[in-house]
Amino acid sequence: MSRDIDVLVLGGAGVDTIVHVPELPLPFADSYMIRPGIETRAGQTGDFVALGVHALGLRTHHLDLIGDDHEGELVRALHRDRGIALTDVLQPGGTKRAVNLVGPDGRRLSLYDESRSRESDRLPEETVRALAAASRHAHVSITYPCAFALPALREAGVTLSTDLHDWDGANPYHEPFAHAADVVFLSATALTDPERTMRRIVERGRAEVVVATAGADGAYLLADDEMTHIPAVAPRTPVVDTNGAGDAFAAGFLFGRLSGEPPKRCARYGAVAGAHACTVPSTRTDAIGRDELFTRVAELESASVTH
Repeated sequence: MSRDIDVLVLGGAGVDTIVHVPELPLPFADSYMIRPGIETRAGQTGDFVALGVHALGLRTHHLDLIGDDHEGELVRALHRDRGIALTDVLQPGGTKRAVNLVGPDGRRLSLYDESRSRESDRLPEETVRALAAASRHAHVSITYPCAFALPALREAGVTLSTDLHDWDGANPYHEPFAHAADVVFLSATALTDPERTMRRIVERGRAEVVVATAGADGAYLLADDEMTHIPAVAPRTPVVDTNGAGDAFAAGFLFGRLSGEPPKRCARYGAVAGAHACTVPSTRTDAIGRDELFTRVAELESASVTH
């Protein structure tokens, strides 16, 4: 069967309202006057991964539940304007949305609205199977409807990745995603012992690679039973917003993996893509392109050889 899609992204479509605050944590006050203000734009985790792999030249398709509302139109417009294929299933409760408080140093605090999903919300199994059959790889967001798509994806024979975000290593909600995926990304933020959690994911699931991102401290890569520290990449311009950095890392890593690169080089791609994302203002959606990625990686590798 022809695999016309390189990366099928499931879930994670939505809209963020960006609020710039003078500091984080934000002290209580009756009111704040803020600049540059408040702006709403399309782009949550699945959107960012889809944008990232598409910008790197991979044939991309995004599938999710989206509402028949203004926010849904913003999501549809983002995909339409960027040329990313989107299959949108009607979400009766409306499009997912969140509020991001962004500090002057680029750090963020995200507030997610959980009220826009129901027990009965599902991605149609026949749609999942058809798209998976045409795909080389599927990246699965940890949204509620996507958990029910995991068996169909596995039966279709497509390789899987997922991002557990700030999982604490104990919450059972994340386990079906962690144990079904071939490549698992997560943040080290809530982990007291990242290596222990990463090895447990491998032992209990089918993961070949686990990556724990650690912000300015780089990332940790577990592949072939070997633990490797991946240094952070210094952005070329100042950090303005860390939102989407983990999604960009995943996109860069997946580009390398689907190009046949070894895990350490995939992680280098991810680190460069993640650093680029930190330089993009929160009010925009942008991703590193293939030429810039290759140029930056070549510069870093040249510098490491000379030193």
